[in-house]
Amino acid sequence: DKISQAEADLYKVAEGATTGSEAQDFRTAALGALKMVEAAINSGGKFSGKTTGLETVNDKTSGLHNSDLIILAGRPGMGKTSLATNIAFNAARRLMDDKKIGIEGEDSPGAATAFFSLEMSADQLATRILAETAEISSEKLRSGKLSKEEFQRLSFASQELNELPLYIDDTPGLTIGSLRTRARRLKRRHDIGLVIVDYLQLLQGSGRANDNRVNEISEISRGLKTLAKELHVPVIALSQLSRAVEQREDKRPQLSDLRESGSIEQDADMVWFIFRGEYYHNALKPDTPDETSSEDVRMKYADWEARHLELVNRATLIVAKQRHGSTGNVPLLFQSEFTKFTSPEMRGGYEDYE
Repeated sequence: DKISQAEADLYKVAEGATTGSEAQDFRTAALGALKMVEAAINSGGKFSGKTTGLETVNDKTSGLHNSDLIILAGRPGMGKTSLATNIAFNAARRLMDDKKIGIEGEDSPGAATAFFSLEMSADQLATRILAETAEISSEKLRSGKLSKEEFQRLSFASQELNELPLYIDDTPGLTIGSLRTRARRLKRRHDIGLVIVDYLQLLQGSGRANDNRVNEISEISRGLKTLAKELHVPVIALSQLSRAVEQREDKRPQLSDLRESGSIEQDADMVWFIFRGEYYHNALKPDTPDETSSEDVRMKYADWEARHLELVNRATLIVAKQRHGSTGNVPLLFQSEFTKFTSPEMRGGYEDYE
């Protein structure tokens, strides 16, 4: 704790601040607000924060805003890590591309990104990013069963991303204090503009929670919100959901499903749930009929198949909380073979998208 506090104090000194938080006059605050509005205007009225690289998400949220804590939650198999990896890559790629044409710093909606992966290794995350970029399945990359043309695409993607400002820390078992220390160092060394943590429940508290897991989770979520404000960057923290989702007929998550939630919902500026109806529908697949099957069996399969075609590759980002905006459903497409989320082309609104 003392080391972490010393790091925090040194960071503040390096930033030209005192070790205590100073009040800001209205003129300074208003200038910051005007800069945000100007960024929104320059984006064509679409977003004022850092880009997610997903147009429908940017439209709904106005991007990722500095000092915000965003919770991204979902049940296993929904694609939490895939979506977080996509956003990390998209933000870092945008900054890299903008630098090539002379757009840097706050003028770019991109961001150097720190990805704290407490579950997957750096190699596994890099494999996902290469699979997404080269559009080669992760399974093929792991097995090495690539055609010559696919290997050439992979080599090109790898060379193209040599300068990608994405920093992966896969140290297991981090405490919230040690994560904040590492994030400060990355801010000093690489001026990171986005932090992603995969995932919140794998972090450890300071040990002051007296073995109370709910209190420990509350300490961790508050620590992540404090980090977002201290570094003045958006922080996306992935979170598990309770099994209560599986007990309901409607599998779409709700705020009450946040696992061991503590004060997660209160600390978060935004809460996102990723949901893919296709995942649950596939689990209900009936036996494929043959020439001996009854009419009832054939009809049951035909009904299942019709619904499958409606759901395939579709995903929904449920914005369940947004402190500075409205809630609602955001449509996405998911290419499972590349673990890649993209935005569909929408004509009109999408309030009824499932």
